Amino acid sequence: MSEDRNEHAYIVGVIILVSRKNVAKLAGVSEATVSRVFNNVGPIREETKRKVLKAAKELNYYPNSIAQSFARRRSGNIGVIVPYFPKVDVISTYYFSQLLNGIGTKLGEEGYGLLLLFSPMDEPKDYLQFFLSQRVDGCIIIGSKNTPDEIKALEKLHHKNLPYCLLNQTFLGHPFHFLDANHYDGSFKAVSMLIKKGFQKVLFLNGPMEYSNSVDRLAGYHDAFANAELTQNTDWIFHGNYSRKSGLLASEKIGPLIKDFKAIFAGNDRMAIGLMQGLGQQGYQVGKDYVIIGYDDSDLSKITTPTLSTVKVPLFDMGYLAAEKVVQLLSSDEKRVIQERLSVTVIERESSHMNLIKGG
Repeated sequence: MSEDRNEHAYIVGVIILVSRKNVAKLAGVSEATVSRVFNNVGPIREETKRKVLKAAKELNYYPNSIAQSFARRRSGNIGVIVPYFPKVDVISTYYFSQLLNGIGTKLGEEGYGLLLLFSPMDEPKDYLQFFLSQRVDGCIIIGSKNTPDEIKALEKLHHKNLPYCLLNQTFLGHPFHFLDANHYDGSFKAVSMLIKKGFQKVLFLNGPMEYSNSVDRLAGYHDAFANAELTQNTDWIFHGNYSRKSGLLASEKIGPLIKDFKAIFAGNDRMAIGLMQGLGQQGYQVGKDYVIIGYDDSDLSKITTPTLSTVKVPLFDMGYLAAEKVVQLLSSDEKRVIQERLSVTVIERESSHMNLIKGG
């Protein structure tokens, strides 16, 4: 007995390596069929596919990811290109984190890896190079601008029929693939709500006009006044760069106007919060001296004092669907141009109500 105990004491664990041959034998198919199922190559009957997957599950078979990449002639990665700003952690911001969360969730479901690529804002773009280097099978581009260099780089990419999708950026007159939100509608609804509350003058802190969402929000702002048969002036419009600091700086110009303009619409929550901080330093209080609406429905909008009214943008869904579209382009020869916009919703909280402060 002691000898048996000593013998078994050396057997710590047994790892059974399951081969493709084992799966083929259990499923009653050829090894080539097993390979086609896992590499998604060629036409395969659903019944056959189910048998192979069932056998693989029973045997705890996991295909070699490197071998799969060679079989597919693909890297197995989808590149996500985001702008690089020195000394700014863009990934930690609500906007980028939600988009990336959606992208990563869908790519994980589809068995693809996410390769994050940072693109310096002041350098020439060459999206085609990412494909030529075989680092990615497809790409999702966040933060593209409406500039001649950017358009030229996207035209090269699009004309090669490579799988890509722009996120939150559109280019009028170009057949680029994009997934966006209806920012015109969000702006129109937010400003219209302020007008219905009796504010006939609304200051607007917009983002840079190189971004289509800034252009769309400006159009919605203008049309909200036109729809209410009210006039508005270009002097009511200011620009930031979507950062909290730019909202803080804008408060220096907007502060002196608060007595005449009791309502503000900001192009994103970060600028709105910076603006609230700056105006607070000047002695102005939200709900007593002015009302304000932001944009994005970030986590911070729910914890400001007072809580920030905003426009909810389905950022996670946008990222998820963009990844879905790229995967579809990878697995299909269809040449249909993907151009979709998701709906947005105005979320009314405390900051768009006047007289919230006692004694106001």
